[in-house]
Amino acid sequence: MSSFLLRRARVVEIDPGTRHGPDPVDVRVQDERIIEVDHDLDRPAGVPEFDADGRWLIPGLWDQHVHLAQWAATAERLDLGEASSVSDALATVAAALRGGAPRWVVGWGHRSVPWEPQPTVAVLDAVAGPRPVVLISGDGHHAWLSTAALDALGLPRRDGMVAENEWFDAYQRLSAVAAPEPDGLVRAQRAAAARGVVGLVDLEFGMTPEDWAARLPGPLRLRASTYPETLEQYAGLRTGDPIPGAPARMTMGPPKIISDGSLNTRTAWCCDTYLDAPVLGAPNYDLADLRSLMTRAAEQGLEVATHAIGDRAVAEVLAAYAETGAQGSIEHAQLARREDLPVLARLGLRASVQPAHLVDDRDVTDRCWGDRADRAYMFRSMLDAGIELALGSDAPVARLDPWLAIAVAVHRSVDDRAAWQPQESIEVREALAASVDGRGTVRAGEPADLALLDADPLAPGDSVDQAAALRAMRVAATWVAGELVHAAF
Repeated sequence: MSSFLLRRARVVEIDPGTRHGPDPVDVRVQDERIIEVDHDLDRPAGVPEFDADGRWLIPGLWDQHVHLAQWAATAERLDLGEASSVSDALATVAAALRGGAPRWVVGWGHRSVPWEPQPTVAVLDAVAGPRPVVLISGDGHHAWLSTAALDALGLPRRDGMVAENEWFDAYQRLSAVAAPEPDGLVRAQRAAAARGVVGLVDLEFGMTPEDWAARLPGPLRLRASTYPETLEQYAGLRTGDPIPGAPARMTMGPPKIISDGSLNTRTAWCCDTYLDAPVLGAPNYDLADLRSLMTRAAEQGLEVATHAIGDRAVAEVLAAYAETGAQGSIEHAQLARREDLPVLARLGLRASVQPAHLVDDRDVTDRCWGDRADRAYMFRSMLDAGIELALGSDAPVARLDPWLAIAVAVHRSVDDRAAWQPQESIEVREALAASVDGRGTVRAGEPADLALLDADPLAPGDSVDQAAALRAMRVAATWVAGELVHAAF
């Protein structure tokens, strides 16, 4: 069903200026698109009708940075997000082994920067014995493996972590033996639809066109990514093209280049050393190779999603975009020099940011970058510089919940502590605009990708109250291409 009439909906005015006013209106959808938005519309014969009963209508939300298979897999993995020490993590592993865990024990979510002592293979082996155990960090950039897991994944033995490119390669081998069930990917999409999500940019590792084509069709729109190692297999496909044989709602997305590391692994490439370690981080690519990759993608007609977390990485990535003429986004941009913001704006690049990382990394940022924390997660400064923001989660690094991202962008805290670096907060309307894939206020002529809300997201209040209401937002219905994919009204 791709045609319907929605009665008595209040249209949320995301764009500046009022179009529809405060009174409810009707919205007519035909053949997957919005045809009319007005009062007292006639219902065509045979077209279903829904009563919004005065609820609030917005364009459906997009998460612009997801690793969907990894997010789905977290439902089957040990949750180490609350571990505060090596002993905490080991206790969780030991309990799983006593409880009859599968042969491969995979955990997710630890953040080991503040731990003393630091994790070692030897202490993990003392608990794991001959079992392969893989504990993936909460940022996805390193993993703590037992010797049995190192051997099984073809990695050299060592006593420390496996990080960055070596880990990314190993993760693809791990996925072959510890992948989520295929219907888990569909369940994850349906859970996202229940939060008003209509589309995802899926930046999953190692996917070929054939892999995407083999995915079970889910309810959401997906933009499928690739990485440099598989880019050649996408020859002839441009950004936005359908992927041959893939589900109808899947199109070609951006190739992703991971130019540097992460804060929690201390591999994000910075201009100055970390406060708690005499390191600068490091690039993952030679700068000439980075430019070559961007050039290849641009010549193929692909936008590029380039991961850059440290301020040195952001500066070098901007220089590469300027030199090659490539378009697309900087992913994360957690730390940046203020002089680089006008460059980002001038190049017309998006800042694809994940606000929930701010609260997860707040204490680590103060520990590692405290002398430059005013330049971390600069959402206000980016908007003021004319940069387009696009919000996402980086699930499973943070949970796939756009309302959490919007809330944190508005009030930079989720606990009783005051907002962190509050001068970089943005308004609810601005955060919503950064979450709807560039659409703005619902209007005729646009795709019928819609979310109906039980509360007004623009309700007045201070940032604490607004953020609490946003996190608790209940979605009554979600439509994708005119199809009702979630209903709770």
